[in-house]
Amino acid sequence: MKIPTTLKHKPVIVSENYERVDGRYAGNTDAKGISLGLAQWNDRGKVDISAKVWRYTGEKWSRQSEELPLHRVLDLSILITRSMAHFREAYRYENLYDQEKPVIDRVGLQGDAMTVSVCTDNEKINDDIKLFSQALSDDDELIGERLRTLSRILKDMGY
Repeated sequence: MKIPTTLKHKPVIVSENYERVDGRYAGNTDAKGISLGLAQWNDRGKVDISAKVWRYTGEKWSRQSEELPLHRVLDLSILITRSMAHFREAYRYENLYDQEKPVIDRVGLQGDAMTVSVCTDNEKINDDIKLFSQALSDDDELIGERLRTLSRILKDMGY
C-alpha cells in the first residue's frame, strides 16, 4: 500500500511494507508504513523533518497516525534503552526499583539532562512495573534484534 503524498506530512524516505515488520503485530497491524519527511507543522520559511507512522483502517488513512520530530524519536530510543538497562538489574529491588531513589538516570542533552525515573505518582506502580518488566522480557528478542541493527549502523557511521 502506498503512503499518501497529498497530505500535510510530505514523505521523503519511506518504508511502505512496515506491516510486515511491525514487531509482534507483523501481519496484523494497521501501521502500514513509516516515513521521514517534511513535517506537517512547518511554517513558511522554516522546515523541520519528522518521522511518521501511517495507520490505515482498511477504508481510510487514520487520524491516529503519529508524527514526531526526529529528536523525539531518538529521545524515545534513549528512554527505551536506559529503561532496559535498569530492568537488567531491577531484580535486586523488592519492587523492581529503589523506592528511596526512583531516578534511574540523568542523561545529558543540550546543556541539561533528561531525567529517567520510575513514575511514583502512578498509584499502581508496584503492579504496573512488574507488568512492564515482564513485557520487556517477553519482547527482549524483538527489541534486541533492532538494537543490534541500530548499533551496527551507528558504528558504520562512526558513532
